[in-house]
Amino acid sequence: MSTPHPAPIDTGTRLLRRSHDKRPRLRRGVALLPSLFTMGNMFCGYSCIIYSLRGDFESAAPYIGVSIVLDMLDGRIARLTGTSSEFGVQLDSLADAISFGVAPAILAYAWGLAPLGRLGMFSGFLFVSGAVLRLARFNVQSAGGGDKRYFVGMPSPAAAGVLAATVYLFSDGLTDYRAALAALAMVLTPALLMVSTIRFRSFKTLDLQMRRPYTVLFLVAAGLMAVATHPRIVLVAMAYTYVASAFIGMGLARFRHRGQPPAATVAVSAPAPDAAQP
Repeated sequence: MSTPHPAPIDTGTRLLRRSHDKRPRLRRGVALLPSLFTMGNMFCGYSCIIYSLRGDFESAAPYIGVSIVLDMLDGRIARLTGTSSEFGVQLDSLADAISFGVAPAILAYAWGLAPLGRLGMFSGFLFVSGAVLRLARFNVQSAGGGDKRYFVGMPSPAAAGVLAATVYLFSDGLTDYRAALAALAMVLTPALLMVSTIRFRSFKTLDLQMRRPYTVLFLVAAGLMAVATHPRIVLVAMAYTYVASAFIGMGLARFRHRGQPPAATVAVSAPAPDAAQP
């Protein structure tokens, strides 16, 4: 009685099957990477709240800056790896509402709005409302397309950066009622700019594959050196320069349009067609 021989093992098929099994795992790992940056963004916002409640403003304010960097990285990594999803968009918006809405409002209240009592409390709520409305409008406008070179309204990370940079520069806090009025303007101005229709420049369209990036790399190195040597002054200058850039751009646009003749004048001064000539 002959014993049956085992079927031959196709090693090529097995290796090919293993390679196909590894691709979905690699894909899931790449898709998870942007969400990890988003969770880090949310953690920084939470840490800012904790340190603000402790009164350690010098430690609380930099967490907003780290959140801004992580928020820039998660979206760019998602686009580069092709892992953008609706879940990632919603998670990013919720994290931004905490890091760029609730956290800077609590930071500003504990730092300088507390002497104003209820006025300071509701001023912080206006900032949170402006940040949430700005994020909701951004999601709607992003779904409908539009000009990606500009933001309509001040971005919530930039608004939070104004508060964080100012607090980091004057980290001792405000206890006087008069000084708290300046903090009130610092909070309400970005809140109004977030819900405005003023256009702010977006850096999402920067070309990272330019042929001669030497000048850009030199400027980045100079900026890093400036932040490392004088972080408080440089960060405040960067935050308020971005705010001023929107008004400067708006003024330049109006000046250019004012120098152009209206369409009706151009039509009247246009020469007659050849058919009407003798």
